[in-house]
Amino acid sequence: MRITIAILFLIVSFTNTNAQTATDFKTHFETSKGLETATYNQTIAYYNALASAYSKISIQDIGETDSGKPLHLVTYNNDSEFDFSEMRKNKRILLINNGIHPGESDGIDATMMLFRDLVNGTIKAPKNTVIATIPIYNVGGSLNRNSTTRTNQNGPKDYGFRGNARNFDLNRDFIKCDTKNAETFAKIFHLIKPDVFIDNHVSNGADYQYTLTHLFTQHNKLGGDLGHFIHTEMMPKLEEKLKAKDWDITPYVNVFNNVPEKGFSQFMDYPRYSTGYTALFNTLGMMVETHMLKPYKQRVEGTYELMKSMIEITEEQGNKITELRKNANHIQSKKTYPINWEIDTTKTSTLNFKGFEAENIKSEITGFNRLKYDRTRPFTKNVTYQNYFKPTIEIQVPTAYIIPQGWHRVIDLLKLNAVEFEVIENDTTLRVESYKIKDYKTRTQAYEGHYPHYNVSIVSHTENMRFRKGDYFIITNQPSFRYIIETLEPQAPDSFFNWNFFDTILQQKEGFSPYVWEDKALELINNNEQLIMAFETKKQNDKAFANNWYAQLDWLHKQSENYEKAHLQYPVYRVTN
Repeated sequence: MRITIAILFLIVSFTNTNAQTATDFKTHFETSKGLETATYNQTIAYYNALASAYSKISIQDIGETDSGKPLHLVTYNNDSEFDFSEMRKNKRILLINNGIHPGESDGIDATMMLFRDLVNGTIKAPKNTVIATIPIYNVGGSLNRNSTTRTNQNGPKDYGFRGNARNFDLNRDFIKCDTKNAETFAKIFHLIKPDVFIDNHVSNGADYQYTLTHLFTQHNKLGGDLGHFIHTEMMPKLEEKLKAKDWDITPYVNVFNNVPEKGFSQFMDYPRYSTGYTALFNTLGMMVETHMLKPYKQRVEGTYELMKSMIEITEEQGNKITELRKNANHIQSKKTYPINWEIDTTKTSTLNFKGFEAENIKSEITGFNRLKYDRTRPFTKNVTYQNYFKPTIEIQVPTAYIIPQGWHRVIDLLKLNAVEFEVIENDTTLRVESYKIKDYKTRTQAYEGHYPHYNVSIVSHTENMRFRKGDYFIITNQPSFRYIIETLEPQAPDSFFNWNFFDTILQQKEGFSPYVWEDKALELINNNEQLIMAFETKKQNDKAFANNWYAQLDWLHKQSENYEKAHLQYPVYRVTN
């Protein structure tokens, strides 16, 4: 009798398990009728359950985050194979990042449903595309839930906070890598080497009719055939597929406290941002930016449809994407490389834009004019969209860079990002190009844990330089070419120099006592007629200098052999032959 009951219990249990596998994987978003988003624990538990029920899904702990909890990678492969080196041989890999700003939770819920529907047959499973996702990237922010900080946003009921466990905005951290989250993201990225990348967000800035907007990596910056493809094929194809599903989409509306019909420019995704970082490795990247004022349910459903469409494009264009990414390495053979950009005002696009009429009315709070949209007055107008950029700075590409071994934080980041290098085996002298920092500006307010520099100018000269055994020799002709250039050239907007990694060279370490230097300075100028002329000319042309005795002594000190060579000497050297 007991055996019979036990058998019946097992049959019932097996039946219930299969029923759950087939039908019961409803997300918290769905059971809340589209009003709520899953918590971190609910999200990870959901993917663990999916992976247990379906062999086509894998979930892994990859590394640490600042929260103390791990970063997960969930992978769907129709062949139930999860060795990325094997998958890359004949498939494309699409990586979806969610919850970088956990208050922008649309992608978290949409991707849970997407993975479920891939394995249960609700949507057609791709044969040649692997889909991977980071379920919630900003774990610490996700755990810090509230219902008030997204001032402009229409749902969900509660959500995570933008800052991570150390209050970093992770979508500014991909180059400087101050957080454990960013370090682990780099490990994941270089493990899977995605062909296509999607980062799911919610936008701010203006009111308009669209639920969905897209922000593709800037095509001129991506460059070559790959940039042409993302601009003329991938982006239009996504728009076309979504339109066929009655989901209108427009480029990210890059305005603040202004009206879109006046025109706007494409957002430049520098390497600090997710798609700017992934572009350094020739990955086709885009951000989804749903509109904050639309109902949460509508935003999640739109994100779901967009990801489905991008999977379809990756599946349909897979061979071409592979070939384009392979051939994109041709950029390494170019003699010059652009490191900074500005809008090209000679070229624009026209958007058939669906917005709402707006007017400036008197504020009942401040008494000044305020912007007010009227949703009862929708319009469709031609709007000028500035989506072409041109280089402002181009550098001659060196054969290699040399970094003295003492700059270990920079070297660690290069290693983390799959940069290949050689270690100098013996003390040696090499002829190199050397930079001196001529001028720079620095932010006066803290920005993501730094006071970044900008508007850097340099003076270059060639010299024989002694390098020590153990210093690093980095050839530029390698897959990490873009990353190397854009982090090591000090004038690049997201260079390691601009992110303060080399700030110790900006402080002079040795000085002089005026009462001692006065006599030595007099001896210096008495023996150098050219120096006397330069000194007198500077006093004539610079009134502030002429009226500052210390500045005059300091200037003379900087012309002497006593002035330290390390001051303002950029400690990364270029091999140009």
